[in-house]
Amino acid sequence: MIEPREIELTVNGETRAGRCEPRMTLVDFLRETCSLTGTHVGCEHGVCGACTVLLDGAPVRSCLMFAVQAAGARLTTVEGLAPPDEMNDLQRAFQANHALQCGFCTPGILVTATALLEDNPSPTREEIRRVLSGNICRCTGYEPIVQAVLDCARGRTAPAGRREVK
Repeated sequence: MIEPREIELTVNGETRAGRCEPRMTLVDFLRETCSLTGTHVGCEHGVCGACTVLLDGAPVRSCLMFAVQAAGARLTTVEGLAPPDEMNDLQRAFQANHALQCGFCTPGILVTATALLEDNPSPTREEIRRVLSGNICRCTGYEPIVQAVLDCARGRTAPAGRREVK
């Protein structure tokens, strides 16, 4: 039997530590050890995008990573996109455009779109569709999601309200 390991990482600006088996996925560590349940477990194969988080600023599928692989990294989950009980501009654009229905895919899409807007503050409709093609939504038909990202991009140059991760 492989012994559990102690890991430490920065999640949404806070140092988090925990003991986990080397085979525990990052999404399970976030949900079970850190009690951050905004990151959803969907397909567990990296296909649906529901578990997307930012790892040192880059979007990754947390169901495809082991928690031990993220040791020492800086993570941002959907909970870290805005201060508690507040919404950032992108979240407000999602609300205004009715860009969510059941909401299961929304955390992964918000995190993916945040990374897109940080890399490209003025994406085209086609660029948004391409980047979000790895996030499956069965409810919205994507048009309101794409429009929300476009509206957000037109109103500012970078995701506002996001916590500074050091």
